[in-house]
Amino acid sequence: MDEKTQLPEQIQLDVDTLAAMAGDLAGQFWLEPLLERILHHSMELLGCDSGSICTVDEVAGTYRKEVDLGVGCQSGRTFPLDEGVTGEVVRQRRPVTFDEYSEVPGCHIPLPERSLLHGVIGVPIRWNGSIIGTCVVFSREPGRRFSTSEIALLELFATHAGIAITNARLHALADERTRDAAVMAERERMLRDVHDTVGRALAGVLLHLEDADRGLDRGSPAHTAVDEARASARAGLTETRRTVLGLGPQLLDGHSLGEAVSLELAWVESMTAIATHLVAIGEPVPIDPDRSRQLFRITQEALTNVIEHAGARTVRVGLVYGADSVAVLIEDDGRGFDPGALSLGGPGRMSRGLGLHGLVARARHLGGSVVVDSTLGWGTRIRAEIPTTGAQPVDQSRSRWRVLVVHDSPVIRAGLVRMLALAEPDIQVVGEVADSTQVVDAYRLLHPHVVLTHLRMPHIDGVRLTAYLRALDPDAAVMLLVDSVSDDGVREAAQGGAVGFVNRDVDAAGLARAVVAAARGDSLMTAELFSSSAGAGHELLTGREREVRALVERGLPYKQIATSLDISVKTVEKHVGSILRKTGAANRRVLLHRPQDGSLA
Repeated sequence: MDEKTQLPEQIQLDVDTLAAMAGDLAGQFWLEPLLERILHHSMELLGCDSGSICTVDEVAGTYRKEVDLGVGCQSGRTFPLDEGVTGEVVRQRRPVTFDEYSEVPGCHIPLPERSLLHGVIGVPIRWNGSIIGTCVVFSREPGRRFSTSEIALLELFATHAGIAITNARLHALADERTRDAAVMAERERMLRDVHDTVGRALAGVLLHLEDADRGLDRGSPAHTAVDEARASARAGLTETRRTVLGLGPQLLDGHSLGEAVSLELAWVESMTAIATHLVAIGEPVPIDPDRSRQLFRITQEALTNVIEHAGARTVRVGLVYGADSVAVLIEDDGRGFDPGALSLGGPGRMSRGLGLHGLVARARHLGGSVVVDSTLGWGTRIRAEIPTTGAQPVDQSRSRWRVLVVHDSPVIRAGLVRMLALAEPDIQVVGEVADSTQVVDAYRLLHPHVVLTHLRMPHIDGVRLTAYLRALDPDAAVMLLVDSVSDDGVREAAQGGAVGFVNRDVDAAGLARAVVAAARGDSLMTAELFSSSAGAGHELLTGREREVRALVERGLPYKQIATSLDISVKTVEKHVGSILRKTGAANRRVLLHRPQDGSLA
């Protein structure tokens, strides 16, 4: 006899079953038929005629019966994950057995058939450490108990079932992507056809309009009509090219909002002579797809307005990520317009005109707002702000002090923002910047009332940053956090135009008070800082300068000081200027008086 015939009958059956299953896994089967074969082989090896294979979705808290053989015929049904053998397998994260089916919590098999089932075994189907399904076998033999070796055998089948389920999902994904690629290829072919036909037709219309315009008098009704037709044809041609290049909202697919805006600006430069610049401020936050699309469309429409109406040489776009909102700013140096000539929905708010009504509608749809600032001959600035998911609509109906917070530490930035929000509702943090090299760009875009930063920032310290901002805008208000009252940079920054200083241990109320004072054009510094800087400078004052300073500290106007000392007002101003230089005070208000709260205004 050969070796095969010498094997015991049960072992021979096991080998034949495993060989058949290996052949099935190597074949090309859809998931359901393949799972049926795996389940059939499992039942055959265990000497049973009933079982099921389920797929598990732990996130949704459900499982689905993919295959049911010999019992119930509940294939395709979905059940809660706290019921049945599958629920118990997932709960215990290991194989389970029951002596009687009646012991199964939340069993689903109808009563007449339920009484015929006895021993039950269920094992998890795993993939990459997660339970993606279960394999369950029922015995109709009274008193049947499943052994450890039988549990191990069923786990082997469960492993193959996991391979089958995963492969099926991968094949389905590949098929879906193949179909998507085919659809995209057909779409691109149709778009090219549209461009070739519509684009050529619009180009022909433009040529005819150019010919017709040569024979018309400038300013005549006919000339005006031809100009309007030409503008419409150009807009249509532009939109056709944009669509063919894939620069619609679908550009967000696979790209972040910042990347999509960057590609849009590249398109602007390729189509026009306009120079573009993109600045991102703050840490990007997750934005739901609808809000991203609307912000992107707002940006596109604003840029289209710049191209068609502004006559601009440059355009700057900023993305500002806040704690509760995301804003996009579009600023050009074009011809501008008079907002008063258009219908307004509030100070600086456009409700229609020059295509801006679409921007407003998109923003308001999501609880946001659009603010437009434009001056004839000086360009236009648009700010659209949309709350992030779950945030309240952005309220810009009242004037608030706008603050730009600059610090390289995310924890300190967050703390400053929180302190200002709690202490003073009239303060609005319009941006957060981590890198001091980006502050000038952020200032140009956001136009804050106050820049709050640290004296010793890396790359560009507070002294140089103050100088840069004051060169850009003489009215720029810079408030500096300092670690030590003896830091030489305090006097340098004050002489450079910094309007205030606060210690690093300042409380929320003190910080807010200093920021509001700076925003109003006043100065505020702690008493310790004032004593340190002014005290040293006092030693250098002349006798007359000390007299002038004493009267300034009492709050007397220059004319009264001049009368008291019998000198001219011009001489008083000269002495005050010298006092400010020697003490490092930012302005005469710093010298006025020392309040009881420990700060000097």
